Amino acid sequence: GRRRLPRLTRCHTVTESGQQRIPVGYVRRAHGIHGDVVVRGLVADAAERFTVDRDLMSDAASTTTLRIVSQRMNGVDFLLHFEGVDSREDAEALVGTQFLIERDQRRDLDSDEWWVEDLVGCDVVDLDGQAIGRVSDVAVGAAQDRLVLETLDGRRCEIPFVGQLVPAVDMDSRRITVDLPEGLIE
Repeated sequence: GRRRLPRLTRCHTVTESGQQRIPVGYVRRAHGIHGDVVVRGLVADAAERFTVDRDLMSDAASTTTLRIVSQRMNGVDFLLHFEGVDSREDAEALVGTQFLIERDQRRDLDSDEWWVEDLVGCDVVDLDGQAIGRVSDVAVGAAQDRLVLETLDGRRCEIPFVGQLVPAVDMDSRRITVDLPEGLIE
């Protein structure tokens, strides 16, 4: 079957304590004259994260948290109004602001789901346990996602992230087992 990756960006920031913060959305643009902003969600559970009376951690220079006072949908985006953001100028100052969560606040995953940032750096081995390389990135695609592999001899190749080719992902040992057809990475 198809392996699934939650739609979560690879970007993150690191706090002073070394804790990664992960973006869950960002302000695309101001909307209207009363301080509303258009927010694009970056995660599958965005609708649960952008609710009224919720405080959002932000990377904005002016404030670290913003409280949502109203929310409605605007196509695939969220139209939000924050406490204290009452003019178009206030809203425009927030354009580009990212909303962040701590790594441990991510949603629980199904057994066939992994976070992109957790896969990067995993060792890749064949069915006999022989090292092939390491995951350097994940290419997220509409039809299927692909593991970007840096081979032991320094070449780069992509492996479709599907159950037939990737029968095992062991996050405890940070090891991904692949069953590749002849010539796929040669």
